[in-house]
Order: sequence, then C-alpha cells, then structure tokens
Amino acid sequence: MYIHLALAPLISLLAGILILVVPRLLNYIVAIYLIVMGILGMVHGR
Repeated sequence: MYIHLALAPLISLLAGILILVVPRLLNYIVAIYLIVMGILGMVHGR
C-alpha cells in the first residue's frame, strides 16, 4: 500500500512534465499512466 501511495504522485508528476515538454506524447503518456495505475490497483487489491 505504501508503494502505491508513493508511486502514483511520482508517475503523475513525470507524466505532467513530459506532456509539457513534448505535447505530441499526450496519448501515449495517458495510456501508459492508465495501464500502470490499473496494474497497481490490481496488485493493491490482493
């Protein structure tokens, strides 16, 4: 649970910075973010 709470804001911050630097990556960043959060949610649920 601690890893999920510490990892989510870090991933969000990194995604936000990448979107600002390279706006064309928006679709890929959002897709990767959703996949990672989904996996973390499934792992956290166990």
